[in-house]
Amino acid sequence: MINYALKRGALALLVAFTVSLATFFLLNFSTDPAEVIAGEDAEPEVVEVIREQYGFNRPLIVQYGSWLKGLSQGDFGESYYWRRPVLDLVIEHAPVTIQLALMAVFVTIVVALPLAIFAAMKPNSIVDRMALSTAVAAQAIPNFWLGLLFIILFAVTFPIFPVSGDSSFAHFIMPAIVLGTSSVPAVMRLARTGLLDVLSSDYIRTARSKGYRGTTLLVRHALRNAMLPVVSVMAIQLGHKLGGSVVVESVFALNGLGRLALDSILGSDVPTVQMLVFVFALIFVLLTFLSDILNAWIDPRMRLR
Repeated sequence: MINYALKRGALALLVAFTVSLATFFLLNFSTDPAEVIAGEDAEPEVVEVIREQYGFNRPLIVQYGSWLKGLSQGDFGESYYWRRPVLDLVIEHAPVTIQLALMAVFVTIVVALPLAIFAAMKPNSIVDRMALSTAVAAQAIPNFWLGLLFIILFAVTFPIFPVSGDSSFAHFIMPAIVLGTSSVPAVMRLARTGLLDVLSSDYIRTARSKGYRGTTLLVRHALRNAMLPVVSVMAIQLGHKLGGSVVVESVFALNGLGRLALDSILGSDVPTVQMLVFVFALIFVLLTFLSDILNAWIDPRMRLR
């Protein structure tokens, strides 16, 4: 188990390093930080002074080394747009995105797993077809359209929830449902397929011959093995919620990391965008690593890979 964890950990660090390297070079090739700091109407002489002052005239590989050194010391750089340390901005906006992501994943689990269980227990029945149709419908609806529809129905026509903001738990209910709905199809279909495979296996037939039926058979014998691929998908979905909530946060005016990323891109704020991309990638890598370890703990056969 320890060797497996070390191998996966080394691979995760390599992926994180590659993402940071690619992000740094792509962002610095796409825009001139000196011109962003100086402003659109700045004289060329002013731009050159800023380029010299901040070290933008150095080779990119040297700048990347300085960025890594600062990162290792907890220095995330300073925002060109807000004129504040990037670390302070990330810490300030992260709680909103984390709460939204966790609530969205909860919505996904609560909706997707019961649908998958009902569909797998009665394959090719009307229940199965309704569950699959619900998954297809959820996948076909764009987040921004569903978000606007929720605002019209549940905040304007029927004022049940607040329209926008993030000052209370109620402000997160509609955004969490909208964000969580987008993950329902993938989780539902994967869980349904896993349950169908497990329920047709030999050891399930043996359990049935011993008298196990219904919920007992499902919970004690089938569900654990069927959930192995779902664990990996849910880890990826959580990472997606943390890093891909730009649209939902914009529709509902949530002041989270997604909104911060959008404002930073529009403002050509290279240090903030660079750090946010790195943080989002690191979250994906960490969650994938944890899901691999959890799967190896659930299924010892994976440790041999």
